[in-house]
Amino acid sequence: MARFIINGQKRLSGTIRPVGNKNAVLPMLAASVLTDEPLILENVPHILDVQVMLELLVSLGVEVTQKDHTVTLRARNIRKRRLSEDLCSRVRTSILLAGPLTARHGRATIFPPGGDVIGRRRLDSHFYGLRSLGIHVKFGQSYEFQRKQLRGANILLDEASVTATENIVMAAVLAEGETTIFNAACEPHVQDLCAMLVKMGARIQGSGTNLIRIEGVSQLGGAHHVVGPDHIEVGSFIAAAAATGGELTVQGIPEPLTMEVIGKAFQKLGVNWSIENGTLHLPPKQKLRVKRDLGAASPKIEDGAWPAFPSDLMSVALVLATQVKGSILFFEKMFESRMYFVDRIIEMGGHILQCDPHRVHIDGPSRLHGSHLASPDIRAGMALVIAALCARGQSVIESAHVVDRGYERIDERLRDLGADITREE
Repeated sequence: MARFIINGQKRLSGTIRPVGNKNAVLPMLAASVLTDEPLILENVPHILDVQVMLELLVSLGVEVTQKDHTVTLRARNIRKRRLSEDLCSRVRTSILLAGPLTARHGRATIFPPGGDVIGRRRLDSHFYGLRSLGIHVKFGQSYEFQRKQLRGANILLDEASVTATENIVMAAVLAEGETTIFNAACEPHVQDLCAMLVKMGARIQGSGTNLIRIEGVSQLGGAHHVVGPDHIEVGSFIAAAAATGGELTVQGIPEPLTMEVIGKAFQKLGVNWSIENGTLHLPPKQKLRVKRDLGAASPKIEDGAWPAFPSDLMSVALVLATQVKGSILFFEKMFESRMYFVDRIIEMGGHILQCDPHRVHIDGPSRLHGSHLASPDIRAGMALVIAALCARGQSVIESAHVVDRGYERIDERLRDLGADITREE
């Protein structure tokens, strides 16, 4: 297992260009089985989760060619409907093949998906939505999906689940009649998936809102699509640069609303930036101070369904807060185990009080010191990297492959910004 060796207190400065959105490209790869024509995706990140999804598709018979950050997929000779148990256990988004594979090829057998252990991650909404479209679901050691005829339906989700919305949309595009999804997820990656499906010939309205309407078509064609930039990666690099007092330029940023959502939370920590012509500039040596609410009340950063602050940025924002003067509460509403990694930050000297599994109170700034750590999940792993970049002395972070699942060449790109980080195999 690889590890990161980090010598901290190096100011990060430089320019980055974000890779494609991890949470957008994974369902896009699954959508390739909806057509026998080529699907060409540009700006595909070189991360482990993408590699596992590609291996899953190849095992089914999808033709895959990859050149740099461009992937071409063609599912004209699907040989299998049963996914590899080992590959399913290595990636959460293996479940996203249930909708499109069953919709076009009649059946699918999928083993329980893997992914980060950040609390219970329900699949109930997936099964409810697919059943509503006419797909029979059988449970056992695996999940077996089978359909005779897909028919549109009115679907009310009990939670605005991103992956459930994506799974249902990918099945509904081939269903007879109209499907409406109420309480649909509207995150940027859901919008990007819908935009690609429309290019393939799908009829989708309401993407970006909580009410999506789909008029089913008999078949889809190929498409050429550029995956949008990853706003979670952008937020992570901003947190790293701001925490070390550095200066950062980000070229090719996500659309304005996405950056505004991220910016509202970062501004509470005294982090400000300017944007001009699609380029973000974070000035150096900002005076990081918690901005109190009206009446000098203590503020909080809380996540939620879009356009609330993304849960995937809570971990890195929390570490940034340890370098900010003042007190602030973090309220994690989405996953009950997301905050468990804070024990490691406390060991490094962070002034953190964990109130319960969902709430953490931080009183900064803290002088962090190097430590020997392990990455528990993708986002917590990146947060530990940022903590090590701020800390005095050397830190060792085990399980570097966990961070590699969501961040492309993170050690190389941080070195380009001036970090003292090496990978040891």
